[in-house]
Amino acid sequence: MKQPATAPALPVDADVDVLIVGAGLSGIGTAWHLQRYCPDKSFALLEGRDAIGGTWDLFRYPGIRSDSDMYTLGYSFEPWTECKAIADGPSILAYVNGVADKYDLRRHIRFNHKVVSASFDSEAALWTVDVESGGASQQMTCRWLHLCTGYYSYSEAYLPDWPGRERFGGSLFHAQFWPEDLDYKGKRVVVIGSGATAVTIVPEMAKNGAAHVTMLQRSPTYMVSRPAVDKVANGLRKLLGDKLSYGVVRTRNVLMQQAFFQLARRRPDFMKKLIAKGVMKELPPDYEVETHFNPAYNPWDQRVCLVPDADLFAEIRTGKVEVVTDHIEEIVKEGIRLKSGRLLEADIIVAATGLKLQLMSDIRLFLDGVEKKLSGVMTYKGMMFAGVPNLSYSFGYTNASWTLKADLTSFYLCRLLNHLADTGRTLAVPEPQADVKPVDFLDFSSGYVQRAKSILPVQGDRAPWKLHQNYARDLAALKYGKLEDGVMRFAGQVRRAPPAPTLVEVGA
Repeated sequence: MKQPATAPALPVDADVDVLIVGAGLSGIGTAWHLQRYCPDKSFALLEGRDAIGGTWDLFRYPGIRSDSDMYTLGYSFEPWTECKAIADGPSILAYVNGVADKYDLRRHIRFNHKVVSASFDSEAALWTVDVESGGASQQMTCRWLHLCTGYYSYSEAYLPDWPGRERFGGSLFHAQFWPEDLDYKGKRVVVIGSGATAVTIVPEMAKNGAAHVTMLQRSPTYMVSRPAVDKVANGLRKLLGDKLSYGVVRTRNVLMQQAFFQLARRRPDFMKKLIAKGVMKELPPDYEVETHFNPAYNPWDQRVCLVPDADLFAEIRTGKVEVVTDHIEEIVKEGIRLKSGRLLEADIIVAATGLKLQLMSDIRLFLDGVEKKLSGVMTYKGMMFAGVPNLSYSFGYTNASWTLKADLTSFYLCRLLNHLADTGRTLAVPEPQADVKPVDFLDFSSGYVQRAKSILPVQGDRAPWKLHQNYARDLAALKYGKLEDGVMRFAGQVRRAPPAPTLVEVGA
């Protein structure tokens, strides 16, 4: 999607109240919240790339789509009005850009500005942020730093070092870096992986000209089908209008997501049977469901894959898609040799083998001159770090839509900022509690999470350090809970009003 020209470069030593890093789904949402609930605060967004959208602008593989419904992945304040609830990437990107333009947020964004490091001066209650743009280094200052940088590297992906990879006679690449000029019509394709990316790519390539597509997986993944079009939601929109119907459907879908997750946690065997029954309904009676669609782990120990309109199963029924469960022995000129001895002949091999997790975009942080590593540091309310003042981050749910948590995080950030202003304070820092037991940050057995454990923070075994992965509990804590909770320490003296922002507006 072609986007408007980038804004002029930031002046050196530009000063704002809040600096948002990242102009993806979370960053644009945070900007709206600040503009709505903290109208007296100046803010800017720094985006390392040249476009809004984050994931939805980066990924270009066939069929790129949401794996959550847009009534919960969309913003709480801006109704999703398209027909499809499970939306394609371009539609989501258009939605995010539309929000930025509708609420005049684009003027706050500086594209091609990559944050390298940030240093906090406790006495001045000020962050000094080092930025690279156009080959030059700049600095900004801000009183609060909010990171909306996602959780994975945009420049690297996880690609196993399979033996013989260099011998392959066709095209082999990771799905994160899809070649723009790839022609797969009439070609034999092997997609390695069984997560959301593979489940999206495989039926899309089969429907659009590939001779045959094989989904090669080491182990099965739980898959659930649902219609891409929510007829009830579309009917309610005609009856109640966009805004009211959006709120009703959003609430319904949140409740359904939470019920599904809680049932999976409390009665995993029942949920296994329920999911298996849904898969068997879509496949021929003699299909080896036990081999290819019966994971060894419990539902929601890893993310459950969504199959909109059962498209993957439909292509399996036609014979254009085959699922193979095996391990790779080596890559050969003709394709992939499996541990079983079988040769999968291929013209194209797509590695849908996972992301490389990256904490806060690898921005280096310094507190009063001392570097602060966030790996192993306990998180507060899933959005701040113990002992780190005036810094927050956006991290969505693993068991529901990302934006549900991002919206709550933004709202809580506005509450914090307004409380600081109302009480004449300049510092907000969660104080560590020695008696809180550390727990893994993400309770997921997925490979991309396990590979990154050494760089991740931790959560605690009780509130406010615990990640509940529960929208209702987070709604109570972040939107209505006490700010003065005995853990968050507010300190510092009231400062004079900052000078007017010197940022040059787009089009100026």
